[in-house]
Amino acid sequence: MVSSNDVQRLFLQAIFSRRIVTQKLAIKLWQKCVEAVQAEDETLEIPFSDTQEAWDEWVTQINKSLNPLDLELAHMIDQGNGRVLYALVNRKGDEVAQIATEYSATEIAYFKNLIEQIMLAPNETYCISSFAALREVGNLKPVMTKTQGEIVLNSFVSKGWLHFSRGGKYSLSRRSLLELQSYLKSAYPDEVLECTICFEMVTEGMSCKTPNCKARLHKHCYTVYRRRLDTCPTCSEKWGNDPAKVGEVGEGGFRDGQDKGKRRARRRSEGSDEEDEEEPEMNYDESQPSQSQPSQSQPARSQRKGKKKAVREDSMEVDDDEDAEATPPPTTQRRKSSRR
Repeated sequence: MVSSNDVQRLFLQAIFSRRIVTQKLAIKLWQKCVEAVQAEDETLEIPFSDTQEAWDEWVTQINKSLNPLDLELAHMIDQGNGRVLYALVNRKGDEVAQIATEYSATEIAYFKNLIEQIMLAPNETYCISSFAALREVGNLKPVMTKTQGEIVLNSFVSKGWLHFSRGGKYSLSRRSLLELQSYLKSAYPDEVLECTICFEMVTEGMSCKTPNCKARLHKHCYTVYRRRLDTCPTCSEKWGNDPAKVGEVGEGGFRDGQDKGKRRARRRSEGSDEEDEEEPEMNYDESQPSQSQPSQSQPARSQRKGKKKAVREDSMEVDDDEDAEATPPPTTQRRKSSRR
């Protein structure tokens, strides 16, 4: 016999199977789940409304049920088009270790190294080249070969942990930004930027180039803001159409060769603030075996699927109409900025 509780169960199954969805699609899924349960028992009265208020209440109910499991239906704003995205994420203590079910300890260490290089990338670019990504295999114990590193990198992309752009750069995917946001803010407090408009984390957007100005905006927020004003929302400098007054955050600001020198690492010393420093470059081993090396008879999942499966995460995660109208962030779930 069905009950109203089955709506929540069906909804969570639908979200889990899609990884990341827009708010528009999530509301449609909620509606379909209600209709499916009512079709089994027409006497059930299950409330549904597509208003923002009703949706926020539904998300609150979902998260109350998920809290004992250290799970959350979390949301973020797509940095490019402003759509609200939702995903079922893990909120356990060591958030990076949550991928241990599919990766070895060495591969997780590799992923953490990649996160560090991405977060410490100069010029607020938040991305690294393939050269820099593969260089990190030489800093692992036991080390990986270059071939093994390529296989694991492809897996990180195909599983949605990293984004690989058309320009050949690796950056944090939507999934990582959602699930690892607490870890990123804790481990890299000085590198995490917040949008001056919506207060969400920025790894791709625009920046005011006025000296000492901290204004950073998502591309979508910047576009909407410039329709009304042409002055910086923080320092009030007139931007006009002068490209020298506005810079880019993310891959757009990447300079050729910026990560071909020594690798960057965070210096940790007791009793002092953490600072960035450059470490001697280490070469990866082309021949030494590693615990992450796939066997001849059982190749890695990403290798079995082929490198072509390591597609850009933005083409595989968001399960919705690409032309869907952007929805403003839910005001009841919006966080206040801690930046000055």
